[in-house]
Amino acid sequence: MRRPRGEPGSRAPRPAERVTYAGSGESWSPPPSSMLRILLSAQTSPARLSGLLLIPPVQPCCLGPSKSGDRPFGGGPVQGLQRLLEQARSPGELLRWLSQNPTKVRAHHYPVALRRLGQLLVSQPRPSPVEQATLQDLSQLIIRNCPSFDVHTIHVCLHLAVLLGFPSDGPLLCALEQERRSRVPPKPPSPRQPAIYGGQRLEAALSCPRFLRYPRQHLIRSLAEARPEELTPHVMVLLAQHLARHRLREPQLLEAIAHFLVVQEAQLNSKVVQKLVLPFGRLNYLPLEQQFMPCLERILAREAGVAPLATVNILMSLCQLQRLPFRALQFVFSPSFISHINGTPPSLIVRRYLSLLDTAVELELPGYRGPRLPQRQRVPIFPQPLITDRARCKYSHKDMVAEGLRQLLGEEKYRQDLTVPPGYCTDFLLCVGGSGAVLPMRTQDPFLPYPPRPCQQDQANSNSTTQDPTQRVVLMLRERWHFCRDGRVLLGSRALRERHLGLMGYQLLPVPQPCS
Repeated sequence: MRRPRGEPGSRAPRPAERVTYAGSGESWSPPPSSMLRILLSAQTSPARLSGLLLIPPVQPCCLGPSKSGDRPFGGGPVQGLQRLLEQARSPGELLRWLSQNPTKVRAHHYPVALRRLGQLLVSQPRPSPVEQATLQDLSQLIIRNCPSFDVHTIHVCLHLAVLLGFPSDGPLLCALEQERRSRVPPKPPSPRQPAIYGGQRLEAALSCPRFLRYPRQHLIRSLAEARPEELTPHVMVLLAQHLARHRLREPQLLEAIAHFLVVQEAQLNSKVVQKLVLPFGRLNYLPLEQQFMPCLERILAREAGVAPLATVNILMSLCQLQRLPFRALQFVFSPSFISHINGTPPSLIVRRYLSLLDTAVELELPGYRGPRLPQRQRVPIFPQPLITDRARCKYSHKDMVAEGLRQLLGEEKYRQDLTVPPGYCTDFLLCVGGSGAVLPMRTQDPFLPYPPRPCQQDQANSNSTTQDPTQRVVLMLRERWHFCRDGRVLLGSRALRERHLGLMGYQLLPVPQPCS
């Protein structure tokens, strides 16, 4: 086997370095060429890349004989070529290994080369013009040899080429698609033909567990290119979960979900609706779709008794949007609903959500006259820091703020992570006297009464002298993950906590994250 020209020395290539995604906030803008619209934005070792494409890694021993009679192998120079392809350091080296060793190349080597190509292009900020020409030569090489591929290899190459961004009307995809159709027996025509693009491309990308930040413009374009029948509840749920998970407050995509919910109202049950509504509450986004709220109220009236947890999840999203419907609240606070959930597996989480809804009724809905959650059923809402804060504590500046308070005030003049009634965990709480001095916590009751007295909020916001002039000041940390991805809008759960603490009479003092 000859070594490709231009490689320094005569030793074997070094093992390929691990390619990691630049997750520090930087993003790569792909070049204008449609062939180089690389859609991969995750960490891409061969195993993880196969996870991205939703197909198993290529194993030569299970591909079977190709059309030209290739046999499976377990070692020798053919397996050595696979290792060389996996360790190639540039697209040009990939092309040379394939073109200069025609007697050693087998069908399964081409998917290996395409996977390695994806890794190399992700690791480079911008492919050079030479590499663009190399990609065209590589695609021509695959086109010439694809008639010898077996069906499995053709499918693998087709999926890889689609996700690498090769144009749908380009020669490579056309040749592979033609070979695929020639191997599949004709089927009777059906009203809905499977498609590689549009809805399926959107579903494939959003289904990947290793998928991190899919470029927004590609999501919007895939949604626009999809036919109406391709936008199934499953696809739209994947899109909603993706937006919520990655805090992407994209109005176009959120409005598309709201419109889909309204149009498909009769076909959707509450278990699907809870997932479609999730991003609106989490991202603090009330859609412009005028039928959004009437549609949800009808679904809640129809499905409330079918799935209790789904019903409460929908109400939680509406609570974050300050759009709680009275009729649904009367149902979930009814004795029959509460007795129905007691003893069920989700009982604790449902009671926690009902406790939060009861707090929202107390603080935000003075006109509500229906049943309320009994006192014995109430549990603390958020008795400890949220999961996201605990998971990212090493990135938080809470320790920095705590050390500053300790040095300025002393440990006896503040409390950290103190839970106040009805169950909200505060970052830092201080008691400030009428003269503006910070008072020792041991001499003060840090808690304000809950439910608040009728004049409590007015007293907190007025300058008049009262019997208790002491103010309870809550320092609210503003970490970057407390906001939507654009960094301007607080997430729904954060906005809800701050809103309720303010209505209970606590003075809120935001502490922004220091500039790095």
